[in-house]
Amino acid sequence: MSDKRRAEIEAKRAKLAELRKARADRQRAETERRQSDTGGPSIARRDVDDLVNALVGGLSSTSDVTPSSSLPGTPPRPAPNTLSGYSALSISGRLSRQSDVGSDRPSIGTTLVQSVNSATDHVIERTMIPRFVPDLIDVEQELYELPQRERVIYNKEVQTTAVETESPTFREEDIRQQIQRDLEAERNARDDDLEEESIQLEKEIEQEMRELTEEERASILAAPEFLDFVEQSSKILQRALNDGYDYIRDYTIGADSGGDDSEGKRVKRVCAFYDERYGKNRSVTDVDWSPKYPELSIASYNKNPAALNEPDGIVLVWNLHLLERPEFVFHSQSDVLSVTFSPFHSNLVFGGTYSGQILLWDTRSKHLPVLKTPLSAAGHTHPVYAMQMVGTQNAHNLITSSTDGTVCSWLVDMLAQPQETLELVHAGHNKTGEVAITTLDFPDNETTTFWVGTEEGNVYQANRYDRAGAKAGLNQYDIYKGHSGPVMGLNFHPLVGPVDFSDLFLTSSVDWTVKLWRAKSLAKPSTTAHTIAPIYSFDEADDYVYDVKWHPAHPAMFGTVDGSGKFDLWNLNTDTEVPTVSTNVGSGRAINKLEWDRKDGRRAALGGSDGKLYVYDIGDMGIPRESEWTDMQKAVAGIVGGGQTNGVVDGEATRIVAGR
Repeated sequence: MSDKRRAEIEAKRAKLAELRKARADRQRAETERRQSDTGGPSIARRDVDDLVNALVGGLSSTSDVTPSSSLPGTPPRPAPNTLSGYSALSISGRLSRQSDVGSDRPSIGTTLVQSVNSATDHVIERTMIPRFVPDLIDVEQELYELPQRERVIYNKEVQTTAVETESPTFREEDIRQQIQRDLEAERNARDDDLEEESIQLEKEIEQEMRELTEEERASILAAPEFLDFVEQSSKILQRALNDGYDYIRDYTIGADSGGDDSEGKRVKRVCAFYDERYGKNRSVTDVDWSPKYPELSIASYNKNPAALNEPDGIVLVWNLHLLERPEFVFHSQSDVLSVTFSPFHSNLVFGGTYSGQILLWDTRSKHLPVLKTPLSAAGHTHPVYAMQMVGTQNAHNLITSSTDGTVCSWLVDMLAQPQETLELVHAGHNKTGEVAITTLDFPDNETTTFWVGTEEGNVYQANRYDRAGAKAGLNQYDIYKGHSGPVMGLNFHPLVGPVDFSDLFLTSSVDWTVKLWRAKSLAKPSTTAHTIAPIYSFDEADDYVYDVKWHPAHPAMFGTVDGSGKFDLWNLNTDTEVPTVSTNVGSGRAINKLEWDRKDGRRAALGGSDGKLYVYDIGDMGIPRESEWTDMQKAVAGIVGGGQTNGVVDGEATRIVAGR
């Protein structure tokens, strides 16, 4: 369910809760009102009474009746000229006898005061005190005449008797009941609306939260957004779970009781990357390490002949913190024979295929390549077994070679056609002039001249451009001849340390040997055919030697892998006859490729024909001492001086000892 839909449901739930709360509040208020009606008038009841009194008061104001109303708290309206009438009566009244003053009958003045005071509370009181004059004469005389008015006599019965103000149209109780009925109807209407809206909201929420069908579940599980979420989240969890730290380690114990299985071993296997889904019936054809992330390595694979629906070529990026599955998976329509990370763009991966296409994958994209070369005569049309990136951050090219002798130079952002194309041909070949290239390498700090190994077993030097004394293309005169089978690996000595050994290179072959060579100086190009022999041959292997690599930090160390599944470490400063350490890798099947990590050379990635990528740690053996470079000079001089030149041509030994 999307975040938007989830937010809509939560809003509906909040609204439903508000509606229910409002209904509960009204019901509680109604209950309190009813309870207050039984014990005394509530606020709502008083409001109704005020409204009724206002209506009744408006009707009674038009009447001539002046006595107080029977409704409590309602002041009466006195009739006009009432007080003046009283004064007239008091003036025109007869004087009573003295004997009458003490009688039980109240005097007119007294009656007037009482009636006025009882009629209203805010009328000014005027007390008329009768004077008692002795020997009064009973004389009746009209002082003045007043208009005849109806005489109203007040007594206790009149004051205490309720005056009926009944009207045929409106009665007080009818008005109160009508108002209560209207209010009740309005409350019931609101409650009905709330109930209806609550039921509608409940139905909508129930519809949203209903049980999904199998088809709906399948569609959700197949959604790209869901798959990406699961992929990324599970990777994070697996990285955390694959951490080698012991979370339950007891630091109060002085030593581990179980011991370490790798104790005493100088080479330790770190892990073996394999995924049954991708690696079944496939072999690793090439390996490389990420230039930016030391935990990432990459491996290319050939096709699985038993799975016709799977891609022919696979490239997997493995993470040392994610052992169960690859970090990235890339597909190809043809077997991927060579692969490399771009040293200048950590997210770009290049691959060479059996069909001759050069593919570019991006870790920010999906499985398919983002760029690829066309299958045309402008590029490669034969298998690409070797590639290398040369140049600097701002000016670099991808150099690729195929088995038809074609070498191409590519710009990484434009693979539509190569920037340069070289056809390496040799006039000395009997049947065909092309040179079938199986491996290729540039010396350090060199972007123009390179060396190639061929299927015939020879090594040739070639130039990308014309340079002093040499033309672009294959050097026809210098032939590095020493192997009796195809050259499978070729690697120049890295340019590290105080002494320059970058003119030394190693080759491995299916003739079970590894050869050590010194490249001919480019300042002295040959003008006639010249055969260059290796300065030393390592013949310890018992099978095809598929790859060889100098150690990136130690000047005298290199590693080899062969068809018997052995990983051999050689140290020329220690021994030139046998490897320093020999390790059987995996199940004993052939190991095709070897690559040292680019950080410090502590780990080696080994690609096996069983589809597994092995990572080995050589410990401190790759850390050189300060004397390793001088010892290496002595070792090379001793090889030549001891007569173990193994076919070095005349004059080469002297140049080897003297240095480049």
